[in-house]
Amino acid sequence: AALFVYTYHTFLVSLARVKYGVDAPATFGHEKFERYFRVQQNDVESLVVFIPSLWLFSLFYDTKIGSLIGALFVVGRILYGEAYFRKPEKRGLGFLVSFFSTSILLLGTSLVLFKNIAK
Repeated sequence: AALFVYTYHTFLVSLARVKYGVDAPATFGHEKFERYFRVQQNDVESLVVFIPSLWLFSLFYDTKIGSLIGALFVVGRILYGEAYFRKPEKRGLGFLVSFFSTSILLLGTSLVLFKNIAK
């Protein structure tokens, strides 16, 4: 689901390029285009940590709990994007939800691995 959100945001960047007249490979221009572009870039930055964290958490701890936390991450990315498109200063809740979801996955995996190493 996280990759679908990313793909959707990438599609919105394409539409924004046309709507606001920002030709590729430019990454700046109209302010509203830049909002769409930043959301898509922030998705990439988040996914780099989220995907391996989700995989490791599910592998070493629990798949069902990992799925629930992963779903929370997706909700956070959707909230983040929708807020950023409308009013960037309101993106905080979405950021916090996705950031804490990833943090829980990282921390949970780390604790399980350290516990197993200590045995």
